[in-house]
Amino acid sequence: MAGKQRVVLFLLFAFLLPHLGYSWGFFAHQRINRLAVFTLPPEMIGFYKKHIRYITENAVNPDRRRYAVEWEAPRHYIDLDVYGDSALYKMPRFWQQAVELYTEDTLQAYGIVPWHISLMKYQLTQAFKERDLDRILRLSTEMGHYVADACVPLHTTQNYNGQFTGQRGIHGFWESRLPELFSGNYDFFVGQAQYIEQPQLRAWDLVASAHTGLDSVLYFEKQLTQAFDEEKKYSFEVRNSLTTRVYSRAFSEAYSDKLNGQVERQMRLAIRTIASYWYTAWVDAGQPDLSTYPKVLTAEEQQRLEMEKKEYEAGPHKPREEGDN
Repeated sequence: MAGKQRVVLFLLFAFLLPHLGYSWGFFAHQRINRLAVFTLPPEMIGFYKKHIRYITENAVNPDRRRYAVEWEAPRHYIDLDVYGDSALYKMPRFWQQAVELYTEDTLQAYGIVPWHISLMKYQLTQAFKERDLDRILRLSTEMGHYVADACVPLHTTQNYNGQFTGQRGIHGFWESRLPELFSGNYDFFVGQAQYIEQPQLRAWDLVASAHTGLDSVLYFEKQLTQAFDEEKKYSFEVRNSLTTRVYSRAFSEAYSDKLNGQVERQMRLAIRTIASYWYTAWVDAGQPDLSTYPKVLTAEEQQRLEMEKKEYEAGPHKPREEGDN
C-alpha cells in the first residue's frame, strides 16, 4: 500500500473513532483533588499538603480500574431516567430503603454514586479514628473522584454518551475537552470547607445539581451541530504520537459560551464539596491531631498502588459501551 493511501486510511480510521474519555478526564480529576486541599482549615491543611502528590496523582485510580474490576463501574454514576421522570425527587436517599424498593441488583445495574459517597464518608471517619494513614489517603483521594463524578450531568442518565440522541462523543467533550481547553480561566477560589450536617443528603444534592443541567448539555450541543459544518465541528490533534480527532476549538468555544459557565460551576462545586466531606469526616472522628499521625505509607500500601498501576497498564480498557449500564 502506498504511503499516501496509508495516511488517508489512518486519518479516516481516527475520524471514525468515538472521542472516548474517562469521567472528567484525568486532567480535571487531578486538578479538582489538588485544589480541594487548599480549602481545608489550618488543622488539616498541613497534613493534606504533605500528601498532596498522592492525592493528586491517585485521583484517577477509580477510573484506572473501572473497566477491569466488576464492582467498580456503578460507583461512578446513577441512571436516574431508568426510574422514571420524577426519580430525582422520589428515590430513597438511604441505601437500605432503596434496596427494599428496587433490590440491590437493580441499584448496582444502574449506578450507586450518591450512596457510595456516603459509605466512603463513614469509612474515612473510621480511618481517622484508627490513625490509619494508608486508608485516610486512599479514601480521601477516591472519595474526591466519586464526588466529582456526581457533579457531572452525563453521569445521571443512560444517555451518558449521547448515544440515544445522535450525539456520541459528548461525554468526553463535556468532561475532558472543555476543562482542558478553558479551565485555565476558571475561578477556583471557592472558600473554606464547611461541615456537612447530612452527608447522605448532600450527595444527592450533587446529583440534583448535575441532573438539572442535563437538558442544556444535550440541547446546546445539538443546536450547535446544526450550525457547524462537519469539518468545522472537528479537528485533528497529535496526542501521544497519535493523530486523534477532537472537537475543534471554535466548536468548543461556542459550546462553552452556550453553557454559560456550567463546567466551571460544577468543578467549583466538586472542589468545595470534596474538602467539606474530608473536613466532616475529621470532625466526626473527634478532630484528632493529624500532626501525630504516621508520616509515610506502609510498604503494603505502596505495593498495592504499584500493582494497581501495573494491572491498569497491562490490562484491557474496554469503555462502557453505548446502551450498556
